[in-house]
Amino acid sequence: MSLVLMMASGAMAQTVRNGSGSSIGTIESNGTIRNSSGSSVGRFDSDGTVRNSSGSSIGKIDRDGTIRNSSGSSIGKVESDGTVRNGSGSSIGKVESDGTVRNSSGSSIGKASGIPREWVAAYFFFFPFY
Repeated sequence: MSLVLMMASGAMAQTVRNGSGSSIGTIESNGTIRNSSGSSVGRFDSDGTVRNSSGSSIGKIDRDGTIRNSSGSSIGKVESDGTVRNGSGSSIGKVESDGTVRNSSGSSIGKASGIPREWVAAYFFFFPFY
């Protein structure tokens, strides 16, 4: 299953919010990432490739939740319960089922409902587009 298909059928762009609740951008159902001004700043492709605003690959999300950098090295992982781990296996945060993003201390650092957990973790922890 591709990551794009994991979004709700017919879903429109979903707002990404910071810990204060302010909009910092959107992620569209086709994977396009936009900043708060509406400019495209990147994209999540259906094969897991993460791209910057110029279309260059900056990483990849494997089907098992492994996050890789542009060299293919593992830099983290999103577990099935939403726990986010760095490349060393240490917990650095969590993406809860309602889209709330928490850091390793449990503080809310953002929210992105209706978006695959892997995309949210990549956005907040590994490839900050905001």
